[in-house]
Amino acid sequence: MNLPQDGMLLRIFVGETDHYKGKALYEQIVLKARELNLAGATVVRGIMGFGADSRMHTAKLLRLSEDLPVVIEIVDTEEKLTALLPFLDEVVEEGLITLEKVRVIKYRHKGEG
Repeated sequence: MNLPQDGMLLRIFVGETDHYKGKALYEQIVLKARELNLAGATVVRGIMGFGADSRMHTAKLLRLSEDLPVVIEIVDTEEKLTALLPFLDEVVEEGLITLEKVRVIKYRHKGEG
């Protein structure tokens, strides 16, 4: 799969304990991205953060948080990412979603020459 040099980055910030239909929300989002044939998705678990409510979430040893921040990042074309937005509108009850321009330097599978 080739991506144009001018791509878009969709970033979704949610909590680790957020769920949708019995599964972790981040997992449901990645599964939907795969179903829509998006180029790929990465989930990153944060060690510290806060959101709109200003409540601190941290992974410090003496104070383990049960709701650490999670960021899902997906890079693809704007039109393909736009296809995911109605699903996100439905499932993300609390969080932040951003869309920004990125310059794709390389996107290659091992089997490609």
